[in-house]
Amino acid sequence: MTNTGTIKGNGTNRRSVLRNFAPLLIDVAVPIGAYYLLKNGFGMSTLMALALSSIVPAVRTGWGVLKSREVNGMAALILFVNVVSLLLSFVAGDPRLMIAKDSAVSSTIGLGIIVSVVLGKPMMTAGMKPWVVKGDAGREAAWARLHAGSARFRRAERMFSLVWGVVLLAECVVRVVGAYTLPVDTMVWAGNVIMVFAMALGFLVGGALGAGPMAAMVVAEAKSEAGEGRRPGEVPGARELVRAEPAPADLAPAR
Repeated sequence: MTNTGTIKGNGTNRRSVLRNFAPLLIDVAVPIGAYYLLKNGFGMSTLMALALSSIVPAVRTGWGVLKSREVNGMAALILFVNVVSLLLSFVAGDPRLMIAKDSAVSSTIGLGIIVSVVLGKPMMTAGMKPWVVKGDAGREAAWARLHAGSARFRRAERMFSLVWGVVLLAECVVRVVGAYTLPVDTMVWAGNVIMVFAMALGFLVGGALGAGPMAAMVVAEAKSEAGEGRRPGEVPGARELVRAEPAPADLAPAR
């Protein structure tokens, strides 16, 4: 019985991992991987590689609109980034402009993330959730309960995406300022330093204000569920509210 339960648990965890990582792989990894494969592996031009790698996010965006009447945020963002990159591929001439145009992609992503927060669908959740739930069915259920019943949890979720949106926009501003104030030779290597610093800042601040608190809440909720045996679908804190309600005898008028 123990072996059977272990096998079933492992199978459930694997399905949970695949379910959480699938959108990230399809909407981000496949288009980016396709671009580099077509450009570097098959020797296609940048224009053709960008156009062909946009097919998957375009189909995913269109299918989401037709099927559920909602836009797949991550797929739409990757599609928009590819369109911006296609337009920028026609920009040539001034070396400072060539350096500055690289920041257009990060600013596009940053704006898209901030818009998703305003619309109440934080885009970075798709990339952060798998690392929080870690393919564990208990954590997956805890995430769902917290997302439905905890304002603090949803606030941390929005904060995580907001941090990344602001960081990417700030990176864009720094790159543009550097492109037109520093020597071109300096910005060739400084651009990479700025990008690495922005990524590190996003992970540190986003982790401290968003992912870290969310992970702690998920772990605590999962442990609470396991300890109390809460029924599936029960809202966090519901039992505590029921216990706090006065008994019928307490409501009777004093004589």
